[in-house]
Amino acid sequence: MINGKTVNKQPIDVAIKDKQIIAIDKNLSKINAMKTIDLESKYFISPGWIDDHTHCYEKLTLYFDDPDEDGYKTGVTTVIDAGSTGANNIGDFYNITRSKITNVLAMINVSKTGILDQDELGNLKTIDSNLLYKIFDKYKDFIVGIKVRESHSVVIDNNVKPLIAGKKIQKELGNPPLMVHIGANPPELQDVLSLMEEKDILTHAYNGKINGILDKEGNVQNFVWQAYQRGVIFDVGHGTDSFNFNTAKVAKEVGLNPKSISTDIYNRNRIQGPVYDMATTLEKMIYLGYSLSEVIKMVTEAPANNFNLRSKGHLQVGYDGDLTIFSVSNGEKVLTDSNGNQKKATTLINPQLVVIGGQIYKIGGN
Repeated sequence: MINGKTVNKQPIDVAIKDKQIIAIDKNLSKINAMKTIDLESKYFISPGWIDDHTHCYEKLTLYFDDPDEDGYKTGVTTVIDAGSTGANNIGDFYNITRSKITNVLAMINVSKTGILDQDELGNLKTIDSNLLYKIFDKYKDFIVGIKVRESHSVVIDNNVKPLIAGKKIQKELGNPPLMVHIGANPPELQDVLSLMEEKDILTHAYNGKINGILDKEGNVQNFVWQAYQRGVIFDVGHGTDSFNFNTAKVAKEVGLNPKSISTDIYNRNRIQGPVYDMATTLEKMIYLGYSLSEVIKMVTEAPANNFNLRSKGHLQVGYDGDLTIFSVSNGEKVLTDSNGNQKKATTLINPQLVVIGGQIYKIGGN
């Protein structure tokens, strides 16, 4: 890859061999490559985008998709499925993903059923810690964390008991990443956050729900600040129902910024919106005032750090040969949040190519 530019608009060439980055410089003209792609100084090169909250197990009926539709076809080189599957079915999910172009990883749902039904944690008997430990070890190169969904439609009358169980499992497994979904109450957000520790990930953090980060006066609640300051990771997790322009705007104004940007994408909100793809989600964050370098870091370095993906997320020699090549242009596009509020974007992000393990794929086809 020659004549690209970084998000800081510096010239960059990248050489890849045997699925790894072997050289990076402003000019690699001395390298004799088998294939060279000249970006003609038109396009940005970043580490491959990572979406750390997707739902892409194709056999479900509620939240499902093809990982490649959420992944390389939209400029994302790695997707992490956020708990669609549990100990009963994550092995099948693993087998399916081996034929995909996109890198696919998964969080295991604390419920052994995964999201077969909306209320997978309405019955605490679905939490089988011994089975989870066994499956976690069997698929340790695929499972990168644990997922607990803590909203009323999921836990019914169990409040934060599933999260308490999830935290115990996390400790027993040596503290892998733990992502917690929030939504309608009960459980109360304050009770959920009180159980979360440094490096735990709160997804759907910027939703517009009553049980959200803002109080009735529209200010960030004190207990939210306390969690943020002790190192709980705030993740966007846009989704069908979980991103609100005003909430995200207020949070940015006071410095409660997300560490990572994810889409919570699946078949319906990819096709019908309001998510569509990662680029659209990044456009929303840029509309709110985040810089290009900030949002790209939130979909590369940050999720790689969140989930201990030690060979991804950076343009560095020795890292995986995963790249996203994209353009940034001026234009107009209507952006819609999860509550139907619309804004007009003027900065548009257009993925052009991805490189996954050194293989090049054009957006829209091979």
